[in-house]
Amino acid sequence: AEAWRARDLAVLWHPCTQMREHPDALPLFPVARGDGAWLVGHDGQRVLDAVSSWWTNIHGHAEPRIATAIANQAHTLEQVILAGCSHAPAVELAERLLALAPREAGRAPLSKVFYADNGSAGVEVALKMAFHWFHNQGITGRTRFVALHGSYHGETLGALSVGDLPLYRRVYAPLLLDVLFAPSPDAFGSRNVTDAITRANAAADALAVLFETHAGEICAFILEPLVQCAGGMRMHHPQYLRRVRELCDTHGIFLIADEIAVGFGRTGTLFACEQGGIQPDLLCLSKGLTGGFLPLCAVLATQRIYDGFLDDSRERAFLHSHSYSGNPLACAAALASLNIFASDAVLARNHDTAQMMAALAAPLRSYPLVAEVRQTGMILAIELSPEPDNHDDGHAVEIAGRRGLRMYRHALEHGVLLRPLGDVLYWMPPYCIDTAQLQHLASVTAATLEEASRCA
Repeated sequence: AEAWRARDLAVLWHPCTQMREHPDALPLFPVARGDGAWLVGHDGQRVLDAVSSWWTNIHGHAEPRIATAIANQAHTLEQVILAGCSHAPAVELAERLLALAPREAGRAPLSKVFYADNGSAGVEVALKMAFHWFHNQGITGRTRFVALHGSYHGETLGALSVGDLPLYRRVYAPLLLDVLFAPSPDAFGSRNVTDAITRANAAADALAVLFETHAGEICAFILEPLVQCAGGMRMHHPQYLRRVRELCDTHGIFLIADEIAVGFGRTGTLFACEQGGIQPDLLCLSKGLTGGFLPLCAVLATQRIYDGFLDDSRERAFLHSHSYSGNPLACAAALASLNIFASDAVLARNHDTAQMMAALAAPLRSYPLVAEVRQTGMILAIELSPEPDNHDDGHAVEIAGRRGLRMYRHALEHGVLLRPLGDVLYWMPPYCIDTAQLQHLASVTAATLEEASRCA
């Protein structure tokens, strides 16, 4: 393990990391292999992947059915240009996704799939589609986007523009789009469902004012349904989704649902939008799409949006591409993942697992350091009281502050991979996690909170 650490730090620049923190403050864990919910190091250490490897690995590491599907596809067709060519995995996956996508009574269903190769790229696709559609209609004034305070949608420039985490935005501010930010419907501190609905309605009322104030300027509103993940696992009531859908319709604004992190069963339903009974105009899917095996993104669009690009002029076409769009290996992995949902009753099992998570996390509320424990499906957040000497205005950030680093180290030393988001510890484990593994997670989390309390 030490040899691999040295080789790594000699050549690699890690994402979302202040590299000066390596190797002392931020230990590097060289992983040799994955095994279900476990990561196994080169020294044999077994670490529970409580964050699903950045929320991607939903069925467990080295899941044999997905691995077999990729291997079989690799012997047939590994890659082909998707401009002017087609292949079965891309077609079949698009058919499956459209059949499973959220549907809303009285609304034409999502009917077309555009492939990209990661979540940020998918957000870029959706933003460009929304703006370009209006441009094709001769409506040139709708150039602005609306997003939520505390939002995060990726780190390419367009995606970063619709994010509201100052730590990520500040340096690049001169390069970013002029985006409007609306109050978050965040239910933090709500005493009951009624409080959460009240907050959702208040945020929707503020959004209505913003839409009216900027009438004719806005082409799309983007949000993560139910949970603002990288923004600190902030959760809101489905009522907000219903209000947002109505407001977007009233003002002729496209609704983009970023389900990159919350899709594929993470919130309790296959897609989070289902809990609000709404259907977006553009739906971004990635992360768990392939079960965490390969990068792939799918942007689902309505027929109306698709038709807005049909013309004899190439300038009115959507001239956006990725070399690996619709990669056959990634599509095969995604099809295998969807087959697991169908054969293993994953959503029903997740319901039971979420209940166990809630029961195991309940005692953590009694810790003086804990401000709130909240949960949506298989996303559970433990928010700590802010560090008194931490004045950063970056909201939730990766392993923020000295306390976050201490908690990360302590958990890793005791066999759990936790990656705090600022003052928020969270559980977002693979769906294959069992009772004993959950108990281990809860035990190490409790010990980590004790450690944080001693150092407070």
